[in-house]
Amino acid sequence: MRWLTSVAARLMPVAFLLIAAIAIAQFWLQHAPSGHAIDGHLDGTATLLSQYAWWEMGGALVFWMIFFMGYFRERHRVAYPDLRDGSRIMDILDRLTNRSALEAKLAGQPEAIFIDAEQLAIALKSKVIGQDSACDDMAAQIRRRLALKQRGKPVGVFLLAGPPGTGKTYLAKCLGNALQRKLLHFDMTQFSSGGHGATQLFGSSKGYVGSDVYGKLTAGLRDAPDAVVLLDEIEKAHADVQKNFLTAWNDGFVTEASDGKQISTTQAIFVLTTNAATDALQSLNELHANDSDELRRTSTNALRESGFAPEIINRLDRIFVFKPLSGLDVARVVALEIESMIKSYGLNVSLGGIDPEVLYDMMRRQGRLGTAASARDLVRIAEESIADTLIEAKQKGHTRVSLVAVDGRVIARPEA
Repeated sequence: MRWLTSVAARLMPVAFLLIAAIAIAQFWLQHAPSGHAIDGHLDGTATLLSQYAWWEMGGALVFWMIFFMGYFRERHRVAYPDLRDGSRIMDILDRLTNRSALEAKLAGQPEAIFIDAEQLAIALKSKVIGQDSACDDMAAQIRRRLALKQRGKPVGVFLLAGPPGTGKTYLAKCLGNALQRKLLHFDMTQFSSGGHGATQLFGSSKGYVGSDVYGKLTAGLRDAPDAVVLLDEIEKAHADVQKNFLTAWNDGFVTEASDGKQISTTQAIFVLTTNAATDALQSLNELHANDSDELRRTSTNALRESGFAPEIINRLDRIFVFKPLSGLDVARVVALEIESMIKSYGLNVSLGGIDPEVLYDMMRRQGRLGTAASARDLVRIAEESIADTLIEAKQKGHTRVSLVAVDGRVIARPEA
């Protein structure tokens, strides 16, 4: 059809001139003055014109029809492009929208990430003592969610519940290290006031004090979109502050108040911790250990009764209940804290270099604090017991030491 349209377009001027000449000749012959002499040759020409004029006009009409059919077909193709033609789809995008901006948004979609859940679980369990079940479940959840290519929400919103000192905060820190993601740590007890707490996290509206800088959360996610966001003791934040997180968890963005810009949360992992409903959650965890659906239902009821807002609970992807530590698990935590403190002074601990008496004494001292004791209390006890002797060992140029109990004191002895 296209070649025929092209030929018709080229021949159309010739056809037009021919039809015009025939029409003029016919008009002259038909309206010549009466009695005018017409020789035989002119009379034959008139007869020929009379015989073929209508054929020429019919042919020209066909050419015009073909031409206009082709013309309107092309117009139709522009207005309603063939969707099988990829180039025409992109032409429509160029005409109707900002294609470059669209391509940039598509390029910014999170890609599927595949991790080894077993290796992640091993890394977490090597640091977080006594919570193997939570570590295994966390690793499995992270693997499944990172593998999703299309996400309109964060990778995960996880609540870690349980008594103090059981490793909830530490698990979030270890998760960030294992995944090589930045940790944004917020102690939510500092955001117990509504307006001021919200501006600290999400920025101040234009015209107000502090509107020239971003909020702590929005700035952190702007610079590290794939961060692990730790909201420690979320239940102690003001209700208005908590509600500001709803769009982050449900719609995949937070809004910076100073300029109204939306900061994506689709690559982030949110980890919330709470000490609320500890006793009830422990009982439910033991009762429904083999029924995850029932554990989820009863746990959400317990959290709601303890004061958690229903809209917060509904946006949690998973609730992990941490068990209280006892026996050798406490000793393991104490040993890890001691090793960490020795390294913080630029020293190393010898193999088997911590006297059991040192561990036992620290465990006994923490036990006196009751169920309210936390890892912070353990660090304080360790500092009181071994900081001075570690400083002396460092000053003497020692590099590797052992800790031994001597007459109620802890002594750092250099490795032989």
